[in-house]
Amino acid sequence: MIEQPNVLEPVPPSKARPPAPTTPKHASVWTKCLLASAVLLAAGGVLALGVVLPKWLFLLAFLVAIMLACRQWICWQVPWRSKLLVLVGGVSVLLVAAGVGGYVYVIHRYQVAEVMKVPILEYGHSQYPEDPAHWSIHYGNYNGRTLTLVQKDATHFDFVLEPLYPFIARIEIRDVDVSLMTPGLPDWVKEDDGLRRIALTDRQWNRQEVRFDVRSPHITITGGDGFEKEHIYSVELAKNCLNAGLWEILLFEEDESGKALYYQNWFTFPLGHYKNIFEHNTGFDYWRHWYYLEHWSDPSGTIVSMEKLRTVVEERKVSTTFDRNERVIVQGEQINKRRTTLTDDIRVWNDFYDGRQVQFASFIPPGRYSVDVPRNTKYGRLDRFEKAILRRIQSPATKEPLSELELIFSSSKQPGMCRFFVSGFEFAALPRLPIHEYPRGLYLPMGIGTPPFFQMYNELQQHPPHLGPYVSVLLDETGGWIDHHAIGIDGPVMHLDEKDPGLLHVYLLSYERHTLIAHLVIRVDQTHEPSMH
Repeated sequence: MIEQPNVLEPVPPSKARPPAPTTPKHASVWTKCLLASAVLLAAGGVLALGVVLPKWLFLLAFLVAIMLACRQWICWQVPWRSKLLVLVGGVSVLLVAAGVGGYVYVIHRYQVAEVMKVPILEYGHSQYPEDPAHWSIHYGNYNGRTLTLVQKDATHFDFVLEPLYPFIARIEIRDVDVSLMTPGLPDWVKEDDGLRRIALTDRQWNRQEVRFDVRSPHITITGGDGFEKEHIYSVELAKNCLNAGLWEILLFEEDESGKALYYQNWFTFPLGHYKNIFEHNTGFDYWRHWYYLEHWSDPSGTIVSMEKLRTVVEERKVSTTFDRNERVIVQGEQINKRRTTLTDDIRVWNDFYDGRQVQFASFIPPGRYSVDVPRNTKYGRLDRFEKAILRRIQSPATKEPLSELELIFSSSKQPGMCRFFVSGFEFAALPRLPIHEYPRGLYLPMGIGTPPFFQMYNELQQHPPHLGPYVSVLLDETGGWIDHHAIGIDGPVMHLDEKDPGLLHVYLLSYERHTLIAHLVIRVDQTHEPSMH
């Protein structure tokens, strides 16, 4: 008998589904780590591009951490009483930590000393190519300095530029009354909440650049290779038109086209000193006003009571011509700022008002122009000129009679009026100039008790801005303040005609004085209806 080989019968497959393969624990951890890394790298990229400020990323991270903690707390398998105890304890720890952290932050942010080393920024050609300043051929050759701030008394300081290299000079700006470059208030606005807010806002958020003659006792230049001692033309200190404390030092030489910038730095004037000087100037607690001085906060709609700023003695409507087909006039600082005007083909005044979006390079911290951050304007709100009113007024700042001009605009695109005021100027003192010399006219920012954009230090000492009668505001038909920064207006320029003193030339400066946006010619020696071409 032949035996068959022992063949095993196949085992039928099990009807039960085998368990799904599990992800190893270490793989899950790696996935989370990779996700966290991707999020962190993306956040770093956004920060590097300047799209989001660091504080918002930190705030987002804090909120995510709170959400994760809440999830873990809900899923925690313990009695509710224990959960509540942990919750109360955690919140208490957070509050204590926030209080201690806030206290340490404030102490550090507002610390003061009689002698302080202040960090500075210096930019070279490649770091700030859009700079509209007129550069010297030596620009960037004398970078490499430190800044020491020395307090002399409650309001006077020395600014000492120390060289890091032997060829650079040591430059001192001595005995500067910083209270003249820190927001103050005219006495007649202190009791009115609206006037006080607008006065302080415009005083801080306008540029004030003060020039020191190198032969003055305020300037000392020693050491270096001799270039600065021989060729320096002026030393200038600027409070720029941004957050409280953002200042600049600029050094100029003289060349064939005028003064030329060869050195500039940016720094933060210590906020503790700023706080003390603010309180010295105003008599108010800094903490009532700190936020909108250190961070832009739009006060649009705030009522500006013009009757508290002056008394109208008489007024009359004056004949005004606004020729929209006149070519845009460009002189002075506007020549170089053509490169920071981002809208092309603006040839005549009408191009600002025909509906196109007019953009400029934004002025951003620490105090530089950026073509990567376009600034929009709203010139459509001024596309119809209605009339001009000339007034004789009495200001609480002086017994002398003064003048006020109101220009009224409306819009074809939205209801409401824009009333542009320039008040507190002496009409007879306006210079008589040809049109192409308009930068030598009355050339001022907007605000209440604001100083000129550019001024000699001795003139500033003689005419403290908070004691002056000057007012320039943009109001709606109800007297509410309109944010002229958002509209795109920085101030007026005015002068009398070179040949006919009965003609007043008025120009409107754009945002950051990039360009003029209007030229109105006003017949002031007789009354007529306004005209427009």
